[in-house]
Amino acid sequence: MVLNATEIRPAPAESPRPSGPRAGRLRRRRPGRTTGRYILVWGMTLLFVFPFLAMLSTAFKLPTDIFSAPPTLWPKEWTLDNFAAVFEEIPFWQYLWNTIVIAALSVLGMLIASPLVAYSLSKIGWRGQRPLLIIVMATMMLPPQVTMIPLFLMWNGLQATNSIIPLVAPAFFGTPFLIFMLRQFLMSVPNELIQAARIDGASEFRIYWSIVLPQARPALITAVIFQFVWAWTDFLNPLIYLNDSSKYTLSIGLYSFFGEHNVEWGPLMAASVLFTVPALALFVVFQRYFIGGISAGALK
Repeated sequence: MVLNATEIRPAPAESPRPSGPRAGRLRRRRPGRTTGRYILVWGMTLLFVFPFLAMLSTAFKLPTDIFSAPPTLWPKEWTLDNFAAVFEEIPFWQYLWNTIVIAALSVLGMLIASPLVAYSLSKIGWRGQRPLLIIVMATMMLPPQVTMIPLFLMWNGLQATNSIIPLVAPAFFGTPFLIFMLRQFLMSVPNELIQAARIDGASEFRIYWSIVLPQARPALITAVIFQFVWAWTDFLNPLIYLNDSSKYTLSIGLYSFFGEHNVEWGPLMAASVLFTVPALALFVVFQRYFIGGISAGALK
């Protein structure tokens, strides 16, 4: 019996069926569960975004509409009078400049000190390295209220109160949380690069400046965002150390809208919007670096 070539046809290939744990996951996956997860995520998002929307809408409301019944999320009549009141009732530009100076110096101090300490704790072997790391981590467990009075007595003894020195000097000695975060990131930098540079005769500072810092750019940007937001929104330390109103920051300037018997909610919310915009813009611009810096320390 002779078969023609046209009569010999290969059997149609069957699509591979998933087996094992993957097959079980696919069988258990239902559209209803996915929809429920999306609803939960959007609900949590709205829960966190609602205070910001309320602040933004109140900044554009008339005083008679802020506590109107029934309450409305969006203004019935939009107005910019609240923003005008901010510039009339407080020296906004002076407070803004003071806040920018303090935040910028704090970021500069952090960039000088924290990466150096993190590099020494991650890539340089020396006696006492592990105990120092434990001490740095232990300082993160101390609430600021514990060290508030001793620090004030120290700065008062140095005659540094009523100045920005107590507000920016600690950053030049390193921030414990950022030191730990940068150290975890630098642990993922290949040791072969550093060893090759040492064999070529490069100094430790040259290795740190030319090899380590370029590799740690996402983590450094993340640390900058953290330090900037902390210095920008700090209220307690300026309240303790600054006595001259010409040196106040925006966080203290917001208190000007709290009267003895009432609160000017419209101007207060307008000032809060202006206070929030720089930190929010910084996060939006460097969002991808921020997320990458947070997650990269755990990746090899």
